[in-house]
Amino acid sequence: MDRSLQEKIFNRSVHVGVIGLGYVGLPLAVRFAEVGFQVTGIDMDQQKVDQANQGQSYIPDIPSSSLRALIEADRVHFTCDYAALENIDAVSICVPTPLRKTHDPDISYIMSATQQVREHLHPGQLIILESTTYPGTTEEIVLPELETTNLKVGTDFFLAFSPERIDPGNTEFSIANTPKIVGGVTPACTELTKAFYEQAIEQVIPVTSPRVAEMAKLLENTFRAVNIGLVNEIAIMCAKLRINVWEVISASATKPFGFMRFLPGPGLGGHCIPVDPHYLAWKLRTLDYTARFIELAAEINSSMPRYVVERVIDALNDQRRSLNGATILLLGVAYKRNVGDVRESPAIEIIQQLIARKAVVIYNDEYVPSLALPDRTLLSQPVSSGLLQAADCVVIVSDHSYYDVRWIIHEARRIVDTRNMTQNFSDEKIARL
Repeated sequence: MDRSLQEKIFNRSVHVGVIGLGYVGLPLAVRFAEVGFQVTGIDMDQQKVDQANQGQSYIPDIPSSSLRALIEADRVHFTCDYAALENIDAVSICVPTPLRKTHDPDISYIMSATQQVREHLHPGQLIILESTTYPGTTEEIVLPELETTNLKVGTDFFLAFSPERIDPGNTEFSIANTPKIVGGVTPACTELTKAFYEQAIEQVIPVTSPRVAEMAKLLENTFRAVNIGLVNEIAIMCAKLRINVWEVISASATKPFGFMRFLPGPGLGGHCIPVDPHYLAWKLRTLDYTARFIELAAEINSSMPRYVVERVIDALNDQRRSLNGATILLLGVAYKRNVGDVRESPAIEIIQQLIARKAVVIYNDEYVPSLALPDRTLLSQPVSSGLLQAADCVVIVSDHSYYDVRWIIHEARRIVDTRNMTQNFSDEKIARL
């Protein structure tokens, strides 16, 4: 069975299925279609499916022109019907894995997708979980569900974990040139998964088990979360010591060894770094162990929006102005530069805290036309001289490349810069982290 599947992989006659068509799934589907595979994307969101089938990309990293070309060539198709799995040889599960409010992992999307795969599981099928999750999920949750079909892993079907490494907005590293880790339940599973991804990705790195691959993904993002937590605390320390933290970091970064440059900011955002460490911490709590570094970093990082608000209050105090009734303009609400993703964005917490203190909040973000809050929806306002001059304080939250920093500094009354966009300007109206 594995030789037959391997031959189909090498001659690219494998029919590829991708479950979940978000920031991970759609680029993956497009990549495999680009290298010559027949691809079916599955998602329960009818609007996404319709949009994709019309060649309209809702993911900034995927040009609509590229998607349309693949659809016209009949290389890719999208559906809400899981019955399509009947004719699919290799399935990648790319569904969300959010946190509950209690910071416990929510793997309901994985379980739902796995149940659908089980209903259509057939001999010779390769199943790969890409969704970030805690170590043990593939073997403890996915495998038992699939084995209820009486098909045997490593013989009848093949199962592996291969963590996604998508970085939205990154123009240097894409799916094609970002190394891919794969860990199969059996050696045959690993071998087939490696062969599969090698058709579309430049470098594939096999590891000995799904648990290693699951843990590797969590280490990557925990490493970032902990170091960002460290540099955020350093920023607070430097403010108290009246030292420019950005200058400190630049000076330290001149050391050619033993130092890695991390930058402070208004808080963590996105689909990975604020979430993934909590998966690991939760798993360790079930083993009666406290992941102290993770919890401390999370405490510091989650406190940064409050610290930004405090900096705004200080900036207003310099003008003898109260936050109550003040107009605050946020520049950028996306969690990072030049993307429209607001998942876990610190801007949302900053806005809610400002509103709670009776400030009037407006924002600009060309990537985010509207922003839904629990009790209201805000609309992005075009940046103009009038808007900048009307604001008692301008807060740079996302350092989008379209912002004309020199002009903003000239027009604004007071600026709190959380991203160091104003580093080349010296002006008393600017307050930095």
